[in-house]
This record gives sequence, structure tokens and C-alpha cells, in this order.
Amino acid sequence: MRVVRSSVLGEPRRASPLCAEAKRGGEATNFVGDDHFVRAQVDHHLDRPPEDELLFEKAGARQRIFFDPARTRAAIVTCGGLSPGLNNVIRSVFLELAMNYGVPEVLGIRYGYQGLNPKQGREPLRLTLSMVERIHQEGGTILGTSRGAQEPGVMADFLAERKIDILFCVGGDGTQRGAHALHEEVARRGLPIAIVGIPKTIDNDIAFCDRTFGFTTAVAEAERVIAGAHVEAKGPRYGIGLVKVMGREAGFIAAAATLASQEVNFTLIPEVPLRLDGPKGFLAVLRRRMLEREHAVIVVAEGVGAAMVDRQTAQRDQSGNLKLPDIGPVLKDAILRYFAEHGPPVDIKYIDPSYVIRSVPADCEDDILCDQFGRRAVHAAMAGKTGVLLGHLNGTFVHVPIAMSVGQKRRVNVEGELWNAVLSATGQPRSFE
Repeated sequence: MRVVRSSVLGEPRRASPLCAEAKRGGEATNFVGDDHFVRAQVDHHLDRPPEDELLFEKAGARQRIFFDPARTRAAIVTCGGLSPGLNNVIRSVFLELAMNYGVPEVLGIRYGYQGLNPKQGREPLRLTLSMVERIHQEGGTILGTSRGAQEPGVMADFLAERKIDILFCVGGDGTQRGAHALHEEVARRGLPIAIVGIPKTIDNDIAFCDRTFGFTTAVAEAERVIAGAHVEAKGPRYGIGLVKVMGREAGFIAAAATLASQEVNFTLIPEVPLRLDGPKGFLAVLRRRMLEREHAVIVVAEGVGAAMVDRQTAQRDQSGNLKLPDIGPVLKDAILRYFAEHGPPVDIKYIDPSYVIRSVPADCEDDILCDQFGRRAVHAAMAGKTGVLLGHLNGTFVHVPIAMSVGQKRRVNVEGELWNAVLSATGQPRSFE
């Protein structure tokens, strides 16, 4: 059994102000000790070697903290693509720092990691209560965002010169790679600066995190789009509704939206290779469906197009992601060509709601999750945890060393319950060979 501990800046010698608040009759706080761990795997196989088991520190408020709140300056940065809930996280981090710990100054870094480079970024915002009061009702991020890395040395200089003690990095794998590089640079210099990651991706594909914020909102929005595609498909004879959703390397949104809808006939995800041609290929199977039922709804994750890319020569975006062909139009054109040759004549409606979905405000489930992530990130940072990412395993929040998470992707298990449920709901074959 492997026990995974977080890096710390030093011994936490100060009593948390949350202790004093509880003594004054304030809200009770359930403190967590550094000897409290959570299993990564909820189920235990008797034949699994004990060393394969992972135990992570449980996240939560500590009785003793590293930083003196009255002398602490914190900052928060949002990076990468938009996701529902970014403003919620900003608000909860600010409120926990300012209202509960008494931190006097919280800065908002503008436009991602660019804001940590004086030659590229704009001046940080000094966040206030009035500024964040209603931002959780809006989509996007009031701080702005950007893709792409900055030199760790430049970012470390910025933090040191501005006397920033804590930086919260909100973003996906690329953002956390940047956070890890910055953490290593800060540690190399011996600076007492905490770097804490908060996982953000509607794709829900961050390692050691069962659910990232924005995911349930994205699924709910995708379900509404699928409902419209179903109506469109049933309107004409031989109608097809084709919906593309996000999911570069993992098909969680496509799978979950399919189960929420129960009106999808084919769900295509990156984890299952897609073969278009041949008697058992997707196009032949789709044609049989059209002849039998005269309509079909198809949901395809954007990452299905990755199979068409030569990873050795392909271009990458500023975050290091492969530039993929737009699978939606590619698939639509392939369907039209196939049915023009083999019949029957189909009427296809293609819908790509990706950017609409990620820009909406968070739903109630994500509202709660964002608040939980934000406040637990503050607890970790004030206790002197650093180089750590907030994870979520089996309904419990944990501290995951950023170095363990980056470079890995959580993916749909095509032998697991989720994908088997999708196959049952759609009636599609397990593979298109």
C-alpha cells in the first residue's frame, strides 16, 4: 500500500483562525489531520497486490496552519478554455480567504499565465467583496484566460516581486503542467510560496479526480441539444441528427449525455476506434438502422478525429494539444457520400454546441462542487501544502501531488459500467470493425 503525502513549505505552527471562530460559537469546523488518508480505489480485490493500493491525504481545514493570515497575499489565475463554474471558484476562494481566514489581499491574475509575465500581461486585479458578489451567476471568468506556457523563472520573479505567498492555478492538464514547473522553480529558489492547483475541464479527464467542475453543466446542456437533434431527425423520412460534443481524449460528456437523453442511437468516443467502411463499419451499421427505423441520432466526441492525425507530424496548439480535424463536418460528409451511393437519400442536420456549452453559468451541482473545490484549496494552501492538486475520489476530496497527475488522462473504461450502459441505451455494437 502506497501512502502519498503532499509537499509542505514548513511546519504549521499557527492556530487556524477557524478554531477561534468555532470557540466563539461560530460555525463548527470539522478539522482534518495529516494522518487522515483516503483510498484511491473504493473496491478492494483480494488478489490485488497491496502495493497497488494508493492512499491520498484527505483535503480539508487543518487546526494548525503555515501562513499568518494577516500577513498573507494570495492570487488566483484561470487558464485554458472556458468552463462553467470558473467564476464560482474565484468567488469561493476569495470568500474563504478574506472572510474566514482574514487574508487582507487577494489578487486576480489577468488572462492566464500571461498575467504572470510583465512583458505580456496586464496588472492584476485586487479582488473585493463587491466585485465577486454576483459573478457566480455569470459564465466565463472575470479574470480572463489564455492558453500557452510562460517561463517558470519569469513567473517566479513576478510572485517574489509582488510578495505573493499563495497562487491558485485553475485549469486542466496544461495549466497544471505550468503549475508544476512553477512549483519546482519556486522550490529550487527556496521561496516560501504555495502553488495549489484546482482541476478544471468539462472533459472530466483529469487523473485522480472522479469529477471536475463544469462537467454536469456540460452534460445537461448537451442533453438539451440532443433533444433538438432527435426532433430534427424524426421530422423528415430518413433524417439524421448529428451532434458533436467536447472530449479531446475522453468521451465522458458524450457517454453521460447519451444516458441522460436515452434518445441516442450511436455514441462515438475517442476510446473506441472508429472504422467507417466495411460490412461491419459504422456507415454500413448506420444504413441498416436507417432502413429499419428511418431516423438516427449520433453523438460524436471531438477527439474521435485523433485517429486521423499523424502524431509525429501534427501541429499543436499553445497548450500542447494536438490540432485535430473537425470530426463533425468530416463525419457528416462521409455519411452524405455513402448514402448518395448506397441509398436511401438522407436528410442530415449537424449541430456543434461546443462553445455555447462551455460558456454558460454552472448548474446547481457544479455550483456546489466549485465551492467545495475552492474552499478546500484554500485550506490546503494556508496549511502550507504546495505543488498539490485538489482531487476528488469516491465522493471525498484529496490532495494529489501535481507531478502525479500531469501527463495522465482519465478515460472511459470501455469494459466498465458506464460504457456498457451506453451500449445498452443505444443498441450499437461494441465496435465497428
